[in-house]
Amino acid sequence: MTFFVIRKKLSNIFMFSLTGLCTVMTAGTLFFILGYLVVHGASALNWSFFTKLPAPVGETGGGMANAIIGSGKVLFLATLIGVPIGFLGGVYLNEYASEGMAFVIRYATDLLNGVPSIVIGIVVYTLMVHPMGHFSTVAGGVALGIMMIPIAVRSTEEFLHAVPNSLREAAMALGATKWKAIVTVVIPAAIRGIITGTLLDFARVAGETAPLLFTCLNNQYWSSGWNSPSATLPVMIFTYAIAPYDDWHRQAWAAGFVLLALVLAINVTARLVLSRGSYMPRGMA
Repeated sequence: MTFFVIRKKLSNIFMFSLTGLCTVMTAGTLFFILGYLVVHGASALNWSFFTKLPAPVGETGGGMANAIIGSGKVLFLATLIGVPIGFLGGVYLNEYASEGMAFVIRYATDLLNGVPSIVIGIVVYTLMVHPMGHFSTVAGGVALGIMMIPIAVRSTEEFLHAVPNSLREAAMALGATKWKAIVTVVIPAAIRGIITGTLLDFARVAGETAPLLFTCLNNQYWSSGWNSPSATLPVMIFTYAIAPYDDWHRQAWAAGFVLLALVLAINVTARLVLSRGSYMPRGMA
């Protein structure tokens, strides 16, 4: 009996140590990346980085103001395209779709979510960039918007599904139609979770590079409009990182730090919104 007790204790200690080690390695990897970017990126930041255009090749200094504005424009368009479609799709999926239709939609959504981003970029290039004869900010927004749709659909569905049916039944018992009960009761009950899903969806596409290489490409100057090529932070990081100039490498680190800070701020905001209370699925807590 003593042998079995000792073996169980040793097994428990071993598994506890193994899981603890894996946890430390996971968290350590994250903090290593964060620390590396802080050391190399934060030290390279200055006011010119946020206010000036890129310097000509061979000259030091300059900034990425055009890329910051360009990323904002592309993400704004992507949000306008992906979030409404995904939100309404999630509402239909959870509230109206039959079991068979719901299975088909979920399966198609999961497949779309698994499509490599570079493939989406090629498709948008074929359908928009090639016929128009030039790259554009709009094409970049469409590409990222398509990537936002599946996450918006599934997150909206999950948070709406977490709302108790008793709320729907109470609203309809008071005389509300189904659509009115959804609009006035169900969606408000899940709104914090839906906002959280939208923020995480936004953070998901903020760092995408491959689709933008095929759609809005790049621009060393201010973009003249929505229908012209535009610089974005992910593409500028890629361009500067593979260049043979030390100053460009410094600015690539700075841009990476800014992009990571943006994504981290969005994730923290999403967690704060969610922690203030909402009906949420267990996997999102």
